[in-house]
Amino acid sequence: MALKFHWFLPTSGDSRSIVGGGHGLQRGHGRATASAYRPPSIDYLGQIARSAEQLGFEAVLTPTGTWCEDAWLVTAALTQQTTRLKFLVAFRPGFVSPTLAAQMAATYQRISGGRLLLNVVTGGETTEQRRFGDFLSKDERYARTDEFLSIVRGAWSGTPYDFTGAHYQVEGATVAERPDPAPELYFGGSSAAAGTVAARHVQTYLTWGEPPAQVAEKIAWVRGLAAEQGRTLRFGIRLHVITRDTSEEAWAEAGRLLSAIDPADIRTAQQTLGRSDSVGQKRMLALHEGYRRDGGSVHDLEVYPNLWAGVGLVRGGAGTALVGGHSEVADLIEEYAGHGITEFVLSGYPHLEEAYWFGEGVLPELRRRGVLDRAEGLARLSA
Repeated sequence: MALKFHWFLPTSGDSRSIVGGGHGLQRGHGRATASAYRPPSIDYLGQIARSAEQLGFEAVLTPTGTWCEDAWLVTAALTQQTTRLKFLVAFRPGFVSPTLAAQMAATYQRISGGRLLLNVVTGGETTEQRRFGDFLSKDERYARTDEFLSIVRGAWSGTPYDFTGAHYQVEGATVAERPDPAPELYFGGSSAAAGTVAARHVQTYLTWGEPPAQVAEKIAWVRGLAAEQGRTLRFGIRLHVITRDTSEEAWAEAGRLLSAIDPADIRTAQQTLGRSDSVGQKRMLALHEGYRRDGGSVHDLEVYPNLWAGVGLVRGGAGTALVGGHSEVADLIEEYAGHGITEFVLSGYPHLEEAYWFGEGVLPELRRRGVLDRAEGLARLSA
């Protein structure tokens, strides 16, 4: 199966240093490059979206949370600045009626020409959830997501849908016009409750960038759960990327990003992230235990050849980056693909420039190897 590559819209701001935030952290940026901070204006996000489209990315992921601009509103505006690019909109079940969410998505599909993908984000941190009036426990949130997605999918079916559960009761849920196609559902989560929801409802299961063997174990787990439901899923991975013409240049850039981080910011971020109830976040934190204990060089955060955990020192959620020359990055992508990963959701600091480094360096290398459809890729670049 051909691989798909997606980019990221930094709706909490961008910088030439690592922008912190996520999982209970307020957004921030390295003190050494504060003057280079880029606010998430529509003009700037539009630059990134248009560049991603021109370079051949399939879609862009837009995050959700207190410190982000609203994903629905931002991406709806950006559909008017692009023609082919899809938008992977992150949203949280429970903050809106499932029937209304189905209606919003159906409308989005019509006005965008079928360019909506949905990233279902169940959790968030307890403090973040309570900020929005949600006081359910983690397992209760996943149970609510299960019901929510049942209703959304039922409303899209074209037949009025009735549902009674512990969290929702609806009668005749439907939309004015069936979305065509129905938006594909993306979903991540490392807990047992998350695996059950993924197996029942979504098309693509997303994981954060752990070393390949750990990713393979997670894929096998979710694939088995899906098989029990009579379903098959696709698998994607969320990573940052630092790629250059040579390995030395790429690692020098990783070192520059690391040196720009205030040690006090690392301590604060690690203390906050250490209180997370997210299983996935705990797995991310475990990747750089040695660095937090011993300190050292940029390579002390290389947790697998060309996989660097430095981003996770101050950023919640996805905390690892592919680092290396274009061929080395392509090698690691192919290794993940060998374990079943077919979709890669990537980002880098700053997001505009790094999109070009990857799009002009790694994507041509993957096409040369036959991993991507060359004809399709060239058609995208000329669109």
